[in-house]
Amino acid sequence: MQQRNITTDLVLEANEIFKQQAMRDNMQSQGGNEPPGVEVEDAGTEDIRISRVRVTSRTGEASIGKPMGTYITIEVPRLKENDQELFEDTCKVLANELTGILKLKEKSTILIVGLGNWDVTPDALGPKVVSSVMVTRHLLEYVPEQVEKGVRPVCAVAPGVLGTTGMETGEIIRGIVDRIKPDVVIAIDALASRKMERVSTTIQIADTGIAPGSGVGNKRMELSRTTLGIPVIAIGVPTVVDAATMANDTIDLVLDNMIEQAKQGTDFYNMLKSIDRNDKYQLIQEVLKPYIGTLIVTPKEIDELIERISKVISNGLNIALHQSVGTQDVNRYVH
Repeated sequence: MQQRNITTDLVLEANEIFKQQAMRDNMQSQGGNEPPGVEVEDAGTEDIRISRVRVTSRTGEASIGKPMGTYITIEVPRLKENDQELFEDTCKVLANELTGILKLKEKSTILIVGLGNWDVTPDALGPKVVSSVMVTRHLLEYVPEQVEKGVRPVCAVAPGVLGTTGMETGEIIRGIVDRIKPDVVIAIDALASRKMERVSTTIQIADTGIAPGSGVGNKRMELSRTTLGIPVIAIGVPTVVDAATMANDTIDLVLDNMIEQAKQGTDFYNMLKSIDRNDKYQLIQEVLKPYIGTLIVTPKEIDELIERISKVISNGLNIALHQSVGTQDVNRYVH
């Protein structure tokens, strides 16, 4: 039996949902509509937008439903296109964001974990990334004289899924961590998005760990500092959406269009503005479930997208983890 291991969005739209609710309730908070205990910073360019969300208190946790920590979203709307310059720029941006969040020492040991299932294309992102990262721990141990200065010890594993191994992914990783004692774990996984526009166009990073399988109702043991005893950085890319999300986004477009055309102050306008978008999504799920269950949809060109995005992530990792490696060196080390 093949299992899907796709994870839910690392960042979700929690901060956006809070802002929408605040606007409906005429709430204003310091710094815009961010909830208390949540800091938001936007950066980047038109082609590569960066959003950094920091949850700094228990109040912030309660407001957006995410643990305290840093959440970074890199949005690249044209990532699906075969644009080499944009590809290289995205690799550099990812490397820069990872460098800031990892804070590695010169000889830090890194364990890269490629979560997911090789045999399910939308879920193969993690294993694909692992196949293209520079693994150097063995070289530094056995032939250190042949390794350039600035190369850190990196090891990698793609542990598979419970349905093919009979073991919890978290159990496998915990055993490896106990044995080799890395300084940090970097886990890469495919995500299930709550926005169609984010499928294969965003890269999400979080320093709070990850819960594999949560995106398709198949939640497994989480990988986090709590379970492994060391920092866990999660990197994810949305590769699928469910049918309820597609229906919800379509209805949202209709509602937004009706609100634009309705006369402000009328009962009809106020009714449209008062609709709870989150409750609507839950209602759509309840309506669809008896007929199609949890239907997951992915782009038809997913093979090509996974190939391209996995190279972006592996290149970004190689540049961020090794001080002597730049964009011009990546292809020299990895074939």
